Amino acid sequence: MQKPNYIPLAILLIISLVAVFVPAVPTQIVTEGINSGDTAWMLVATALVLLMTPGLAYFYGGMVNNKNVISTMLQSFVAMGVISILWVVVGFSLAFGTSIGGFVGNPMDHFMFKGVLDGKPWSLAASIPLVVFAFFQLKFAVITPALVTGSMAERINFRSYVLFMILFSLLVYAPLAHMTWHPDGILFKMGVLDFAGGTVVHMSAGWAALAGALYLKRRKSHLEASYFPPANIPFVLLGTGLLWFGWFGFNAGSAVAASPLAASAFATTNTAAASAGLAWVLFDAAKGKKVSALGFCIGAVVGLVAITPAAGFVTIPTAIFIGTIASIISNYVAHLRSKSTLDDTLDVFPCHGVGGMVGMVMTGIFASKGINSAVVDEGLAFGQTKLFITHMIALIGVSVFAFVMSYALLKITDLILPLRVTEEDEKLGLDVSQHDEFLIEA
Repeated sequence: MQKPNYIPLAILLIISLVAVFVPAVPTQIVTEGINSGDTAWMLVATALVLLMTPGLAYFYGGMVNNKNVISTMLQSFVAMGVISILWVVVGFSLAFGTSIGGFVGNPMDHFMFKGVLDGKPWSLAASIPLVVFAFFQLKFAVITPALVTGSMAERINFRSYVLFMILFSLLVYAPLAHMTWHPDGILFKMGVLDFAGGTVVHMSAGWAALAGALYLKRRKSHLEASYFPPANIPFVLLGTGLLWFGWFGFNAGSAVAASPLAASAFATTNTAAASAGLAWVLFDAAKGKKVSALGFCIGAVVGLVAITPAAGFVTIPTAIFIGTIASIISNYVAHLRSKSTLDDTLDVFPCHGVGGMVGMVMTGIFASKGINSAVVDEGLAFGQTKLFITHMIALIGVSVFAFVMSYALLKITDLILPLRVTEEDEKLGLDVSQHDEFLIEA
């Protein structure tokens, strides 16, 4: 039994008491301009995006060894609890509050969701209530730190992970969301196009994952070149299905209306996932490997990642190209990673980091005004260079910011709570050593 720790409970109780004294009672709820069809679709899209986090839990949980399944899955599920509270308290304000220098929002604007129920609709989502927009964005904030966990699986202290998740959400995710999606954000004003989170979600998670893998160093099993098979491939298949399904809310929902643009993003999402899943296993086959369920699942997710920033800006046939190229590149980077000493347990950086960057580049090449009138400067394929150059500058800037900040936050977390479990706990497995639970094999 571990030593009692009352601090996390005390913090939650304090937040609960503050909520009583700052109840955010609405004055008059805005109904003018609200479209019932758009609102209904966005409620559904919000639920679909939330489903992606349990999907990620199954996806990651099936790939680790059988001593770490529950701990890996819990790292995704606990994000739904922690980030949901954090978002209501201050996260939404930091991401979408009044801009402070184009980098972050005013934390007091919507503290404890003040002015959200009775606030005017978000300027870029004028036909849905502000609270629906706020909760749609919450689901993106939930899954981002959960994505990072795959690189540190099988060796991270659970309590330290929760602390890092909070710091990452406040100091990396929220500023990137503000810079990219707020009209006064620095990246938004530069003209960066990120339809549904290629930079905000996948690049930030990918670079944080790389920082985590480097900081936590290699697992004992990795040092010994021991091979432990994935615990449950059917879990991976189930997780992929849930992710693919939920991603329709992620991308099509980012049109923030039940519109032709949402339909286009829906179609490009499915198309890129399909081509990427096929490309991964066919690339494996070209190298003499057998077609695998794991390969198709990973490839499909890479395609979903890569199309995310481009989903509402490119044509449906272009999505085939994006999915195929992103899958082959990520497959090759994952291969290089496997030959190196880098211990990114579930290849988060090759899949999400590299996939997100490929998607950002592809958006700079193929973005079209014909798909989305919000495109001011079309992509390189249409003879214009400004958007492509802007995306290259932003790619470098976001990469440096996400990696350096994440590495610093890992260091800070480690100074407060040891990030890595002991060698004995790692050998025993995190299911038992961290949670006193274990998977019963059939």
